[in-house]
Amino acid sequence: MTTSQARGIKQDGLNDLNVAEYLQTYPDFFERNGPLLAKLRLPHLRDAGATVSLVERQVEVLRERNQSLERKLKELVDVARANDALADRIHRLSQRLIKAHNLLEAINAVETSLREDFDAMHSVLVLFLEEARPLEEAAGRFLRVGDPAGAARHVSQALAPDGTWMIVEPFAHDRLEDNLNPVGALFYAASTAVCTPASLAQEVGLALGAQAGEARLKKVIMEGGFKRVRRAAETPFNMVLEARL
Repeated sequence: MTTSQARGIKQDGLNDLNVAEYLQTYPDFFERNGPLLAKLRLPHLRDAGATVSLVERQVEVLRERNQSLERKLKELVDVARANDALADRIHRLSQRLIKAHNLLEAINAVETSLREDFDAMHSVLVLFLEEARPLEEAAGRFLRVGDPAGAARHVSQALAPDGTWMIVEPFAHDRLEDNLNPVGALFYAASTAVCTPASLAQEVGLALGAQAGEARLKKVIMEGGFKRVRRAAETPFNMVLEARL
């Protein structure tokens, strides 16, 4: 027996009279179902040509504001959950690195964490240390940032014919004047102090510049053997390029 049958309400032919009788039988219905009131529209009865009720308009505004706050709260909770999951992954990565006793074990720990904790089944590790040269020559799977075209070529050779390489880079426009903003100033400073000198200090030393825009990045990627490169996504801080063979 359903709830409606138990309370004497017919399932077929439900009408206004049935609802009215139910509410009269259970006058505390809205007390037990308070959230339902926020979804109901109860316009004030007015004569034809009368002005809009101020009370009704205020209730509508409050309802919309409440719905907006509920959406923002849900977004905040979703972000908090994502951050909690990310923190747990970083914690597992930290534990793997603490257990590493040398450079090779640390590199293996990073690669294992990328696969198992971050679901990155394919990754490229860029090394800045001169001590890593023997590892690169022995394993053939590490790349130095001074040769980005060589890195692209290495990826293109390892990629399946229908595979995709996603490249995440600091966001920058192609023209200097378009990068003259607070974020651009920060990126220029960091690249001038770290990235560009590190690239120049290596064998190839290409040094794309303090800021490499989309056109410069596409050129280097295509020199590595890729035929199609497009901007897949962007934020105020990063751009994501999709490269295909």
